[in-house]
Order: sequence, then C-alpha cells, then structure tokens
Amino acid sequence: MQKLELWHNISCSKSNSAKDFLDQNGFEISIRDHLLNPPSKNELKELLKKLDISIFDLVRTGEEIYKDLKLENIKDEEKLIEIVVQNPILIQRPILVGKNKAFIVRPPARIEDIINSFI
Repeated sequence: MQKLELWHNISCSKSNSAKDFLDQNGFEISIRDHLLNPPSKNELKELLKKLDISIFDLVRTGEEIYKDLKLENIKDEEKLIEIVVQNPILIQRPILVGKNKAFIVRPPARIEDIINSFI
C-alpha cells in the first residue's frame, strides 16, 4: 500500500476518529497538523487536484472566520485559495492524502471504503 498522509486537527473529533481507526488497524500514515504546518498555495492547489474539487468545496463555512471575512461573497477561486492558505482552520478535515488522490474523510464511517481506494 502507498504511503498515506492524514491532514489532521487534534481538536476535531472526526479527525481523531479517522486517526484512531488508522492507528488501530496498523496503517502506516504520516500526520500533518495543517494548523501548525499550513499548506503553501501550491500544496493547496495540488490537494484540490487530488480531491478533484474546487476550493469552494473544501472550505468550512461554519467557522467564525468564514463569517467574519464574509467569504460567502468571494467568487474568485485564486483569492479564496490565498485566504485559506492564511487561515488553514478553514480547511475541511480530516483529509487522507495519497500519491495521486485524496479524500475528505466525512463522515468517519467512510474510512474503510476510502482506504480500499488506495489499495
């Protein structure tokens, strides 16, 4: 199986559930705390390609900063990417990233199906 990376937020119950499942089932993964180690603009664009979604689908709309910055009014993808790079709390989580594809692990019950996509 390919090496996988989990974009993880230790304060998120869904992220912790995904990590626990992977740990308990012996999967070798690296952990990236995307709040402490935020992605660069290029890394975020690469992630979006692997996820096959736009930045608009990756953003957590329930975050206070989303409301404070009135991000619902932004229609320019490049501008939103720049804002997300500066505010990584806006990134959906957890995200399981492989060499050529990635998945947002929501709901956490999907993780078994997602893992099989990497085999």
